[in-house]
Amino acid sequence: MLALFVLDEDLAACEARLPTLQGYARTYAQVELAWHLRQRDPQRARQLSEQACSGLPVLPDLDRRTLEARLLLVEGEAQWLLGELAAARALADQAFLEFVEQNDPVGRGDARWLRAWIDTDRGQQAHADSELSQALHDAQSAGDGERAQVYAAVAALFDVFRDLPSATARWDARWNLVAEGLPPPVVGWLDDCGGIAAFQASDYALAIRRLMRAYDVARATGQVRRSINIATNIGNAFTCLNAHDAALEWMQRGLDLARPTGWPMCIGLALMQTAETLRQLGQLEAALELLQEAQATLSGLYGSRAYAITLEYKGDLALDRGDYADSLETFRQLEERGEALRQADFQSGARRGQAHALSMLNRPSDALAAGHAALLMAREHGDASNQIAALKVLAEIHLRHALPPQTELRAASPALHYLSEALEIAARIDGYTVPGDLLDCLARAHAEAGDYRQAYEAALAAGAARDKTHGLQTTNRAVAMQVQYQTERARAEGEHHRQLAAAEARRAEVLAQTSATLEHLSAVGQEITAHLNAAAVFRVLDRHVHGLLDATHFAVFLLDAGGATLRCEFGVEAGTPLAPMEVAVGDMQANSARAVRERREILIELDEHQTTPNLIPGTLPTRSLLFAPLTVGERVLGVMTVQSPRPRAYGARECLIFRTLCAYGAIALDNAAAYRQVAATLKTLSATQAQLLEKNLELEDANRRLEEVSLTDQLTGLRNRRFFLQHVDADVSMSLRRYGDPLHASVPGRDLVFYMVDIDHFKEVNDRFGHGAGDAVLVQMQERLREVFRESDYIVRWGGEEFLVLARGIHREEAARVAERMRVAVAGRQFALPDGTQLGRTCSIGFACFPFVPGHPRLLSWTEVVELADQGLYLAKRSGRDAWAAVTATPKIRSSVDLFSYLINHLDDALAEGEVVLQTSLEHASVPKGAKKRRLGL
Repeated sequence: MLALFVLDEDLAACEARLPTLQGYARTYAQVELAWHLRQRDPQRARQLSEQACSGLPVLPDLDRRTLEARLLLVEGEAQWLLGELAAARALADQAFLEFVEQNDPVGRGDARWLRAWIDTDRGQQAHADSELSQALHDAQSAGDGERAQVYAAVAALFDVFRDLPSATARWDARWNLVAEGLPPPVVGWLDDCGGIAAFQASDYALAIRRLMRAYDVARATGQVRRSINIATNIGNAFTCLNAHDAALEWMQRGLDLARPTGWPMCIGLALMQTAETLRQLGQLEAALELLQEAQATLSGLYGSRAYAITLEYKGDLALDRGDYADSLETFRQLEERGEALRQADFQSGARRGQAHALSMLNRPSDALAAGHAALLMAREHGDASNQIAALKVLAEIHLRHALPPQTELRAASPALHYLSEALEIAARIDGYTVPGDLLDCLARAHAEAGDYRQAYEAALAAGAARDKTHGLQTTNRAVAMQVQYQTERARAEGEHHRQLAAAEARRAEVLAQTSATLEHLSAVGQEITAHLNAAAVFRVLDRHVHGLLDATHFAVFLLDAGGATLRCEFGVEAGTPLAPMEVAVGDMQANSARAVRERREILIELDEHQTTPNLIPGTLPTRSLLFAPLTVGERVLGVMTVQSPRPRAYGARECLIFRTLCAYGAIALDNAAAYRQVAATLKTLSATQAQLLEKNLELEDANRRLEEVSLTDQLTGLRNRRFFLQHVDADVSMSLRRYGDPLHASVPGRDLVFYMVDIDHFKEVNDRFGHGAGDAVLVQMQERLREVFRESDYIVRWGGEEFLVLARGIHREEAARVAERMRVAVAGRQFALPDGTQLGRTCSIGFACFPFVPGHPRLLSWTEVVELADQGLYLAKRSGRDAWAAVTATPKIRSSVDLFSYLINHLDDALAEGEVVLQTSLEHASVPKGAKKRRLGL
């Protein structure tokens, strides 16, 4: 069962295991990774989904359908994040129906979880509440406490926005829960919900503390969208406290996270919250620019809460700019959205904004009615911030218009009455700085009442408050953000690519370490499989298990002939043999039986307060337990287990070692069983020997097939980069020997030519017709490559729409003619797409000959020659595509050791000096100004 969220370190362990897995285990791991990367790295999640799909057809029907439904949710979440709500809902519905048919409550709950968020962004909050309530029921029926607690926290969050007093009465005990051992995702969502509740209650200091904790958990568990929302909410809380510098810091953090994602909801939210802070700092034009972009970004999410917030900020900005008619219309739209969403803060804010606009439009009676309605709503829901805003507007209405008081006064005038109440509420908010405009209003009210001393003191306090909240440092930061806004997209994108490159480097390092471990285990495996006696296999397994792993307890269970019982055939704990025992395969409490039933390894980690489950009488308690099935092909022979009293004894490396020992042990025990059959009767000797031979041939054939698969591109059937790197050195060595042998000095056909071939505008095929059409074009492309090149040449799928061809043993004078045949073969006829569409496409080709300088064959390596071929491809692309190009040495070329660097960085100089010539299929071609080489990942 997949967790809803996992920590980064758990994800890294899953990544490290992937290269070592095959078959069902690899497909399951690919789905698991795709699920947990769905927000961390959506592009890689989609790649893993595509890879997993290729392994699904061979799985049992139930497993296949379960994983297919899970991948629908991965794609559905990607569409939701991109704002494609209709497509996202269709995928979520399809997955939900599949989980219903399979009676999978966890899958149903996850599908409902996604549907709830989609409905929220559509503004259909009642539907979202219903989906979340049913998801909670699904999680509880499945016994998944972590999911149930997360779903309950989000339900509480929805209630907070709708009606804070009711939500507090219902959920207060839950979101203030502090308990040891709660999973991090649960703690994060409880803090998020509690923080929003504190914010709505105007306890901004508490809100900030809890939201900061929630932010850290969201980042560590891959909840990128939530991280962005929380960062902007923290900034908004600082804004409410008039701590604008801290607010801008968190707004910037939210923008930095949102920009690279391309998710409209996240980008729009970060933009509009930043705009509101800039508005309060007086940067009205900068705020307007950000707010306009936010509204455009969120236009497809009109029903969402985020769009409603944009309306509120737009109305306030229009008030500041003096456009009162536009402000009134905007706040009326906000009133409609607030009622549709059933969220009181919008309803109160909309009426407060209308009251302000109506007053400035000289409609005092209407303004007063709207202001009192706003105050009443804010009081009913305990919303201190909106109470202060409504009271301030009511005071300003009375200062602007001669109106009778609407209530019994506690001060000299209606304006002072309302302002006094606003200041009393403000004083109860921890960390709140009374804004200068409120104190300015108080000064005017005292002056109108004739109390000039109080007016003077209020004016001084207003100046001090303005200096505090609009200090030079904060104002400078706001201006800097306005400038940075122009360039942050490019910077964020660059940082995103650097992070991807770093992640790729880490994966490569893990793969290298894994390869070294497997090489060592290969030697161990030869020793294990050399034995044909089960007792000898057990002894050698025991020796290597204790040599490679922390294992106080080691046991091997084998299935009986009927397949219903597991019998402990070998067991040792702390050097003492274990007593014989049996376990029924159907035993739901035994982890050894579970590993056999589910055909997968099981790792159990216990804390110091937990006891070892199903502790065998007479054995020691353990903290780390690892079980793995013994399988040969589709057959399960039994299960092996290692256990340790040390916590977290088995990480990714230890699991890899144990998994490999189990594989070798299964083969050896299977061979030993076969050998016992040979010894049992001489009558069946010949048949048994044939069976052993067949098994060995099967193993050899399986190894050959695995090797062939590892060297072949699964889509096109062409060789892949790994095959090329295994074979190219031999061809290069042969070519160099021919150039160094006087007897072959005049023999033609001793050159190697490297061709880089790239399909022009291939991305448009995927974008317009879908990835299936792109795959069809790639398959037909390999057919045309085979038509042009010989069977002895290496045709390699280099990556994406790019191919590398090594023409072996030809004369360099033939290279250009071959390139032209390739260009014509692609451009001369159309590609047939799966739907019958005929599509024309061209290709660009770059090539280079090896040796590059015949007189000095070792001057450039073959990798550098490939770089020059790639440079030719780059020149062909820059010259208009549907072309080929190559840089060829002349007798004038220098023979210095830095020749490659000179050609790459000063190619135009080399051409001008006649050291090289540019061959091309175009009549007029030149080196594009500033041309640089592309770095190939050889």
